[in-house]
Amino acid sequence: MTGNMGSLLERQGHRLIQLGVVLFLFTSFEGFTVPYFAVPSLGRSVHTLSAFSGVLLIALGLVWPRLSLGAAASRVAFWFLIYSDLETIAAFIIAGLWGAGGSIIPIASGGARGSDFQEAVIQAVAYPAAPTGIASFGLILWGLRRIRSRTA
Repeated sequence: MTGNMGSLLERQGHRLIQLGVVLFLFTSFEGFTVPYFAVPSLGRSVHTLSAFSGVLLIALGLVWPRLSLGAAASRVAFWFLIYSDLETIAAFIIAGLWGAGGSIIPIASGGARGSDFQEAVIQAVAYPAAPTGIASFGLILWGLRRIRSRTA
């Protein structure tokens, strides 16, 4: 592993930690808005999901420099992770503000359904988050297959 690769992984890990802290800040303020969501239970879900995502990103940011991945794989894992995380949160925010989401997140939405258009938008935002998240986690697991040498 070259020094440039180690530097890339360090930078990406640092960015994940920063984004995790940004999500903590977001969830701190978003918590005050929960009662004003059209579906308050979705507002609470955004709150807890954002906090969980902050913890996840900080933890993975600390692990990131240890990954044994090439530049392309680390970039895919990094951006897919961020995309998946933020798209999931965005879907919950949209559903909560619209009072919708029963077609895709029925438990969190309490069955609240919006118009066909609203449900389609929420689905379009939420569905791509799953495969990108799975791909990212697969690459991260692959990157943890062996200890990366710090001397290389």
